[in-house]
Amino acid sequence: MIVTAISMIYPFFAMLNLSLVPNGEIFNQGGKLFYTPLTLDNYVNVFEKIPLWKYFINSLFVAVVTTVGQVLFSALAGYAFARLKFKGRDILFLIILITMLVPPQVNIIPLFFLMRQFHWINTYQALILPGLFGGFGIFLMRQYFLGLPKDLEESAEIDGCNIFGTFFRILLPLAMPAVATLAIFTFVTSWNSFMWPLIVTNTEGMRTLPVGLAIFKGSFRELTLWGDLLACSVICTIPVVGVFILGKKYFINDILQGSVKE
Repeated sequence: MIVTAISMIYPFFAMLNLSLVPNGEIFNQGGKLFYTPLTLDNYVNVFEKIPLWKYFINSLFVAVVTTVGQVLFSALAGYAFARLKFKGRDILFLIILITMLVPPQVNIIPLFFLMRQFHWINTYQALILPGLFGGFGIFLMRQYFLGLPKDLEESAEIDGCNIFGTFFRILLPLAMPAVATLAIFTFVTSWNSFMWPLIVTNTEGMRTLPVGLAIFKGSFRELTLWGDLLACSVICTIPVVGVFILGKKYFINDILQGSVKE
């Protein structure tokens, strides 16, 4: 496990280390484990050449809103499919599962025409709304709610708690491992999304970080500034690592609960 961990951590460490090395010295380091000299010039250059803060804020806003919306709607839908009885429930859930088999690239063209009809091209609505709903999130939350005892809901109902009170005050807090897992997956997916933001944005003020990074790389002519690119990559990675650290406890608990039988 230690060897595997080192093999996964070292590329990230090398990226961080090389992002602090001057552009002219990156390919003069040989096979060192730690590269010198260190400088912050690459980070300064990036912020001077492109509106990196604007890209960062756009990506963070889109990822946070998408994550909150995805978790909320998936939890509500998952609870409905797990506990409520209504006509066509199983067929509707089957249709949702089938949507998970459709590659996301297939939906890009119809989604683009839909956004254009709503006049939402180059807006936050186009960046956020398609990511608010997903079959995986609904399936994950439904399966988790099915594993919770019904006695909790019956006790709450006896105490006079309505269905929304039972959901938000009792069941949703108990489902925090599933919520954290879904939140991590959704945030990472939204943060790393490239194709959809590239298609629906056409101004610099609406670009997200992956799109801005790709355009920045495409601006190089004869010489690629690898130090600047690595500095951008480090900045792109920080929020994802932070989200995983915050949700690590619940994420690991969810994995452990799925591997232990009472």
